[in-house]
Amino acid sequence: MKDHEPNAELKRLLAGTEDGARPEAVASRHAKGYRTARENLEDLCDPGSFVEFGQLAVAAQRQRRGLDDLRRNTPADGVITGLATINAEQFGGAACQAAVIVYDYTVLAGTQGYFHHQKIDRMLDLAQRTALPVVIYTEGGGGRPGDTDVTTQIAGLNLPTFARWAGLAGCIPRLAVNNGYCFAGNAALFGSADLRIATRSSCIGMAGPAMIEGGGLGRFEPAEIGPVDVQSRNGLIDLLCADEAEATACARQLLGYFQGALAEYESMDQSRLAHLLPADRRYSYQVRQVIETLADSGSFIELTAGFGGAIVTGFIRLEGQPVGLLANDCRVLGGAIDADAAAKAARFLRLCNSHGLPLLSLCDTPGFMVGPASEQQAAVRHMSDLFVAGAQLDVPLVAIFLRKAYGLGAMAMAGGGFAEPVYAAAWPAGEFGGMGLEGAVRLGYRKELEAEADPQKREALFESLVSKLYEKGRAVEAATHLEIDAVIEPAETRQYVSRALAAAS
Repeated sequence: MKDHEPNAELKRLLAGTEDGARPEAVASRHAKGYRTARENLEDLCDPGSFVEFGQLAVAAQRQRRGLDDLRRNTPADGVITGLATINAEQFGGAACQAAVIVYDYTVLAGTQGYFHHQKIDRMLDLAQRTALPVVIYTEGGGGRPGDTDVTTQIAGLNLPTFARWAGLAGCIPRLAVNNGYCFAGNAALFGSADLRIATRSSCIGMAGPAMIEGGGLGRFEPAEIGPVDVQSRNGLIDLLCADEAEATACARQLLGYFQGALAEYESMDQSRLAHLLPADRRYSYQVRQVIETLADSGSFIELTAGFGGAIVTGFIRLEGQPVGLLANDCRVLGGAIDADAAAKAARFLRLCNSHGLPLLSLCDTPGFMVGPASEQQAAVRHMSDLFVAGAQLDVPLVAIFLRKAYGLGAMAMAGGGFAEPVYAAAWPAGEFGGMGLEGAVRLGYRKELEAEADPQKREALFESLVSKLYEKGRAVEAATHLEIDAVIEPAETRQYVSRALAAAS
């Protein structure tokens, strides 16, 4: 009988870390409409695949609290870590291994303690050595000052967690998911991730209320610090979700774009594309309808929608293959690329390039947004950086010019110039020029326009000159002069893009 006592003790200790042993903490969580850390973990990982590391850890507070108390109230030291498969049924087990880190807000408000950091460091080290993607849930209050067992540290700022996490950028995909409060060190981990998912109840800030008040900066409620409407406009949040269930489903989907191709796919009737652009070039249209029609059905997921709206960024699949997509939205600033849109696009290009995802650019822009107000937004810095990001691409890029392609902005959408894509084609509605037609007429024919005293005749002259420039810059003319590779029917876009990317890869 004694031989079985260690096994019984181990089972008791492990069971003490599960939700069933903490009914009050679980009930409190559910009362807020939230899930527990282990519920999120179960939903994220493939059934039965999770192997937990450091499950028996407790907070480093034995000098002030009893061990039984610590086991009851600080299980796993507030963070669940381990290895699992995610999406193995779709992509196969070998391609779907991942490191998983889930903060547990029911344990000391998800704060970062001594053993807590060691557990995360262990996961990050394994992820780096084995090239595994990482999914991290970041809800928590930052650093924990109450770990009294640690007597050999002054400030504890020599820990490797943040440098190790940031150092994985560009090496492996790193996804962060947040729900609720995420402050200080937790926010640093969230903000350093490659892809950042947040629920609508999230508040994310580099300090929580106590630190802000302690710094003499005023007293604030947690919900006042970095709510999602603020952080979406800042470009921090890539994907905004209703709740943890949706956020977890999106994390699985996003990770899938880095895990490989799908063998089965469907697509819409491609003849619809020809009818999505209005006949009048002055009218706007829904570019997301173009994207959803062109892509494999249900495969488009948009990123960072609350920031830099003049450019749409996201992932699609074409014939099962994952592709990074950027497109101008003519309903925002007429498709002109402002500083925020340029910064968003540059970051997205670097993300795709780092992880080997080919790119499709759907261009319809009158160019970069200019003027004093634009310069106040650091236009030169951000727009120039978009050229740098394009020039550094190693992955193939295909550019399709839906309509307008003017000036430096159009060049930046094509990786820096029309000769940079592996394939550059236009729809028949494509129009090209060194700058927007209207601006070119006003600038180049100013004397002629000013010489016409009659306002109606001046307007007629203006429209006539615009028409002449339009005819000169039509897609077929650009193709005739070999500034682009081809003019294609909209319905043929999907097959041409797929072939070009397949040939380049």
